[in-house]
Amino acid sequence: MKINFLSFLFALIGIAAFVVSSSAQSGQQTDAAKKANARPAEVLAGAPEPFDGAPVEKMATQCVSIETEPGTIEIEMIPEIAPESVRGFLNLAATGALDTTTFSRVVKGFIIQGGNLSTSEKWGVELSKRMSRKLPDEPGLVKHVRGIVAMARPEEANSATTNFFILVGNGHHLDGKFSAFGRVTKGIEVADTINQANLQGEKPDKPVRINRAVVAPCKKQKGK
Repeated sequence: MKINFLSFLFALIGIAAFVVSSSAQSGQQTDAAKKANARPAEVLAGAPEPFDGAPVEKMATQCVSIETEPGTIEIEMIPEIAPESVRGFLNLAATGALDTTTFSRVVKGFIIQGGNLSTSEKWGVELSKRMSRKLPDEPGLVKHVRGIVAMARPEEANSATTNFFILVGNGHHLDGKFSAFGRVTKGIEVADTINQANLQGEKPDKPVRINRAVVAPCKKQKGK
């Protein structure tokens, strides 16, 4: 009986050890599966964009060329007045977010508006997330006159995202209310052409598409 009891006890210990071992292996496999399916940390956090953290001095040397079928509009930045608006616009252009979007709103003799990422041929989750980021209002002393580029937004304060407008006329009633961040240095006649589109209300029948937006050092020193 003593031998049988010891044999029985050893058998129980062996079974318990097997259960624990199997459970541990199962847990390790589950953890491995979770790790294999986990999204990389950098994707969850969001990759930094080219001009994140860039100083005003650097942003002031950069210009954006908006290439469209009617021609190219060249814009210089005014980061000393609206640094976060400039940073956002430079990032949109540098990452290709503006490519294939359209000038989806036109007010005759006044403005053309672009930057609606939902008009992009690449519209999807990433652009939707990008369009949800809000910018602070940065109203400054810059007058809203022909050639000025500013952020568009609803009535709510600090609600600008990616939409911008180019003035083809004067808009003094906008002074001190909207974030003027750039100035057209070449191609204002292209903006005029876009402004002459046939409209349904403020929506063009055939919106002009931005083929590409390019960031590069300005060809000449600002103000000269």
